[in-house]
Amino acid sequence: MPAIDAPAYLDDFAAFVQASPSSYHAAAEVARRLEAAGFERLDEADAWPSGPGRRVVVRDGAVIAWVEPAGAAPTAPVRILGAHTDSPSFKLKPSPSTAAAGLLQAGVEIYGGPLLNSWLDRELELAGRLVTRDGAVHLARTGPMLRIPQLAIHLDREQNKALSLDKQRHVQPVWGAGEEGDVLAELAADAGVPAADVVGYDVLLADTAPPQRFGRDGVFFASGRMDNLSSVYAGLVALLAAPSDAGHLSVLAAFDHEELGSESRSGAAGPFLEDVLARIGDGLAATAEDRRRAAADSWLLSSDAGHGVHPNHPERHDPVNRPVLGGGPLLKLNANQRYASDALGSAMWAAACERAGVPTQPFVSNNTVPCGSTIGPISATRLGIRTVDVGVPLLSMHSARELAHVDDLVALGAAVTAFFAG
Repeated sequence: MPAIDAPAYLDDFAAFVQASPSSYHAAAEVARRLEAAGFERLDEADAWPSGPGRRVVVRDGAVIAWVEPAGAAPTAPVRILGAHTDSPSFKLKPSPSTAAAGLLQAGVEIYGGPLLNSWLDRELELAGRLVTRDGAVHLARTGPMLRIPQLAIHLDREQNKALSLDKQRHVQPVWGAGEEGDVLAELAADAGVPAADVVGYDVLLADTAPPQRFGRDGVFFASGRMDNLSSVYAGLVALLAAPSDAGHLSVLAAFDHEELGSESRSGAAGPFLEDVLARIGDGLAATAEDRRRAAADSWLLSSDAGHGVHPNHPERHDPVNRPVLGGGPLLKLNANQRYASDALGSAMWAAACERAGVPTQPFVSNNTVPCGSTIGPISATRLGIRTVDVGVPLLSMHSARELAHVDDLVALGAAVTAFFAG
């Protein structure tokens, strides 16, 4: 396989992150890039074409794209890269414009499980979608406009011992001075629509600091939303390189709402991927028997960021399996099926990494520190497709600004490309 141009990969990944401050922007950016490369954009309400092709469909903040090779049989298996577009953050509440102590504030509620303290004293933006009276959807973002100010040490001398943030009182951002203001009007202005026409919105906060390489020889990469745009981008790059003459279909499925449990129409627990695969099968004239045979020979690679060993907190990790930043993408394992990897999946992933010429390393939790879960077990349960959980190791996961090793980011792209190549 041709090697990935690492500097170009990292520069373009940084541009992708900056274009994706919300799940809605991320799904739109994936579709935009694929369309520019010749993919056909489909609408779920239309009849879909059959036959070979490169296609993409967006549902809210989720996107699914695929390459159907020429001559694909009704029993052709699929190779799916599953990821998610959302990240922990804060979501704008109804009636969000408030004021206190001569400052305008935005009312927000917690989205997922962010590291709250990491969001303090950062220049933030509002980003998401607005829906107007005519039913039209408008993507909008304000650019740097908000900040959650921390209490000065002089007013609470105990903060360095035990910082405790009340989720209602302490995380409402300021965005202007005075007593009168409409935060939604700022978003509407960006979208070019009258504020009075906005009747619905899904809007979140995002850190505006650009991604940055740093450290000796530039080995580190700091950015917001690497959990899980690192996997979405790897899947995008791999799908663009996917062969059109393979014996399988290559699929990128980037879901929304993973940070909330995936239970939505655009989440992995919803019907989106199942719907798309069914319609692809219809186009192949696949029978129920054909679909079962195809599923039995298919693979789903659930790619989501994982934990590298933290040098200041080594006791939080397994004492033997200790994945490090720069050691390669993770193979994520869990005896209680919080991850879907098993022995067959481990072998498949090892083969993909070997073909790509990149290392991999196992991740398993310390028994006293239960791990989270991913879309892997959910998708495996819904589809019955063999599934393996992988991802890049991070430090500061769920921070407003996470930390990765540049080699791991590039290696994930190479391994997913090998996975699609078959």
